[in-house]
Amino acid sequence: MAISLHGQVLEFFQHIQQAWQSNTLQRLIFSQYQGEDANLQKLMIRPITLKDELQLQFVYRYQTKDITKNYTWQDFEPLLTDWFMQFKQSNLFTEQAEFQLKYKKQHWHLSVRKTKGNTTSKLQKTNNVITHGENTQHNRQKQRWIEQDRPFLQLLGVTDQKHQIIPSMSRKWKQINKFVEIFAGAVNQAGFTEHQNLHVVDFGSGKGYLTCAVYDYLQSHQFAPHVTGVELRQELVDFCQNVATQSNFQHLNFFQGDVRSYQPERTDVMIALHACDIATDFAIHTGIRLGAKVIMCAPCCHKELRPQMQSPSVLSPMLGYGVHMGQQAEMLTDTIRALFLQAYGYDTKVLEFVSLEHTSKNKMILATKKRNVENLPNKKVLQQIAALKEFYGIHNHALENLLRDMPVDDRHGCAC
Repeated sequence: MAISLHGQVLEFFQHIQQAWQSNTLQRLIFSQYQGEDANLQKLMIRPITLKDELQLQFVYRYQTKDITKNYTWQDFEPLLTDWFMQFKQSNLFTEQAEFQLKYKKQHWHLSVRKTKGNTTSKLQKTNNVITHGENTQHNRQKQRWIEQDRPFLQLLGVTDQKHQIIPSMSRKWKQINKFVEIFAGAVNQAGFTEHQNLHVVDFGSGKGYLTCAVYDYLQSHQFAPHVTGVELRQELVDFCQNVATQSNFQHLNFFQGDVRSYQPERTDVMIALHACDIATDFAIHTGIRLGAKVIMCAPCCHKELRPQMQSPSVLSPMLGYGVHMGQQAEMLTDTIRALFLQAYGYDTKVLEFVSLEHTSKNKMILATKKRNVENLPNKKVLQQIAALKEFYGIHNHALENLLRDMPVDDRHGCAC
């Protein structure tokens, strides 16, 4: 053996080695870090298959970011000695048992808990996959918009090496499918055709769950997708680009920046989920200016209108409560955004959406461009906006200012 261990630490390592060799290792977590890197919180390890080779994916969790690296078993084994010295607790999860190694009162303590039942069966049942012997009438498989065995899901940590959903990622899996369902409906309504070059920009792409899912969906449905994820955090840009490369997504690229710094020349679909405050307005303006046929926004952090709002006398008893004023400001902000989209030739919906980051901000503005619309912007809708602004005493709205400064040709719905 390449490392020097003894006692219960050695026994714990042997359990890791046995789980790896028997292909029953699910995940390994090192926590309670005591090393020199003050910002490192924990280290999470799980097996993945890359280019037909079984490897170990490491996620170094810091206070504000995750760093992901992949190692072979040969690379991984020599690192264990240092980690056992730097982390005071280690947890190994296999298909048969859970092992915990903890340093307490100057001694290492190893505990074992047998896993109840068969883990794989539990995972299958959780994800509504019909297993042998179950009543098929009561366990119908839900429609999934993304195939569960897609490589990018494993690279992003949604599935394990057996293509089963990792239990802690079940909510994220639901979010991905719900988003792609909405996206697919909008693409169909917009009239895109098979084999068409489809340019998509995703502002605030984060870890790339939805960006990769959009590319995968379009590619599997015979489109020619060109997808760009725009993200401020360089470490996430690098991580996502690596996932795209390993998934052979040849026309999926990630760019470091935001909606103000990245200016695409063309976009057919503009996505901006949880763009803070007026960043949502900049994203909508970009979509309208470029003539995007689909605009998908999940706004958050509604701060612009609330300081301007004056309570109409009839609403004063209701809006005297701060929480009600906040809710009203949010509703007013997004209503004006939706109306501007209508004024510039879009069918617009405001709908509830499954939360993407486990937050109550679950509203989506979904707009699809109408065909052969003339005389834009629609003066009647602009009058509705003006009436709302007057009623609440609003003098400034970021999206209105951006659209007012747009060239005349763009105001009539022509992509520049």
